[in-house]
Amino acid sequence: MRLKRGRLPLTALRSFETAGRHLSFSRAAEELYVSQAAISRQIRELETFLGRPLFLRLHRRVELTDAGHRLLDRLVRSFDDIDRVLSELAASPAQAVVRVSVEPSLAAVWLVPRLNRFRQLRPDIDVSLEVDPRPIEFRSDQPELALRFSAHATSWPRSEAERLVSTVDSPVLSPALLASGPPLEKPIDLRHYTLLHEENRQGWARWFQAAGVPAEAVPARGPMLTDVSLSKQAALLGHGVALGDLLQVGEELASGTLIKPFNIDVASGAYWLVARSLSDLPEPARAFADWIRSEFAMTRRTA
Repeated sequence: MRLKRGRLPLTALRSFETAGRHLSFSRAAEELYVSQAAISRQIRELETFLGRPLFLRLHRRVELTDAGHRLLDRLVRSFDDIDRVLSELAASPAQAVVRVSVEPSLAAVWLVPRLNRFRQLRPDIDVSLEVDPRPIEFRSDQPELALRFSAHATSWPRSEAERLVSTVDSPVLSPALLASGPPLEKPIDLRHYTLLHEENRQGWARWFQAAGVPAEAVPARGPMLTDVSLSKQAALLGHGVALGDLLQVGEELASGTLIKPFNIDVASGAYWLVARSLSDLPEPARAFADWIRSEFAMTRRTA
């Protein structure tokens, strides 16, 4: 049966699409600025209209039925298309802008120092950076592109992802710290130095395992820092030995402000370019994506 457009329950469909994306009636209510009871009522009416359930209502959570998954997939794409067209019609700035979401450490250590190259290449495009590690859904009011690091994930919901470069970690320290400390002839000699940890101690544990050093031989101690940029800065100041992402410490190694004492690297993940659709980007975003690919390719060659 084909419905006339005048009978389409648009409000209920919008409520369902938002609740389906979040798998939460309360978060849907927050996004749409209505009550949770209103969301629940709209979805009940939609289920009655369709004659089948769209959600499985479990204890403290909901899950989509097969029919719910089918409808949500089509609605998300349809609403995104509408959002994109409306945004294009409503905004035609004199200066093109590309909005990019990027993780804090990658923004501070790698991207911002290179941004002027893109400016010189495309002075007609302004770059708006949103520094945030959280996943985004690429709605009309969000960035068109995201740069993400992941140790394991290779995809994100309702988006396309392209691997830019795999990452490896290795110990790095300042020449002054090495000159003032015990010799580093074997990996186990690192037990005489302060080790700088990022978020947890698993990175160093993996590296020592790869180096053949028993876990009990090196104390699991040292400052805990939140990201790569902080551990890199601490290493440059001589506060300890960082387990450096070689992509982000490459220039310091080349200049000699940091030293890599051992030729032992461990894989740590990858950087990804993410968008709703990488093949259907606005021209400013497409130009920035191509530039990002070339910059990462250049970094790989010089690393």
